[in-house]
Amino acid sequence: MALSIVWTGMLVLAIVCACALGTVPQTAAAMMDGAQKGVSLSLSLAGILCLWSGACRVMEAAGISRRIARLLRPLLRRLTHGCSPEAMEAAAANVSANLLGLGNAATPLGIEAVRRMRRDETATDAMCRFVVLNTASIQLLPTTIAAVRGAAGAAAPFDILPAVWLTSAAALAAGLLAAWALGRVWSRRGW
Repeated sequence: MALSIVWTGMLVLAIVCACALGTVPQTAAAMMDGAQKGVSLSLSLAGILCLWSGACRVMEAAGISRRIARLLRPLLRRLTHGCSPEAMEAAAANVSANLLGLGNAATPLGIEAVRRMRRDETATDAMCRFVVLNTASIQLLPTTIAAVRGAAGAAAPFDILPAVWLTSAAALAAGLLAAWALGRVWSRRGW
């Protein structure tokens, strides 16, 4: 609901500014061009998302997802200690999807993991660390970014892999360090 208000406000503001500056024809042409590009990008992203979602289903049916979850369990236990096995399983599935760059497919798994971690209305340290892990995830295959680059005409959409690995690892380390430090501050103050 709030997001639709923001988008409507931005659209109204653009129209008012175009009228005030006398650039209504250029603004209308830019709006139509932007809408066309948006639909084209959405279709190309839908294709890659369908491909990798299908690959995830095959991995799940073949048992590969369970093996990845088993490999991730020691790390996730340290980050989300005290959580139920069901929450750990959902968290591992979320991290696996994020490793493949499937942020949209990983979101429902992350929501399910947080629901299973929830005890009351207060966010626990484990929940906060998991949200950081989910948000600043390391991506081995940034499929969504590659799809956007491919739609924009990049000759080699995956040539950004080293930069993605480095920046996502740095962002994850910084996020987890901040979550740990803030958790310590909050626990000392009794908040």
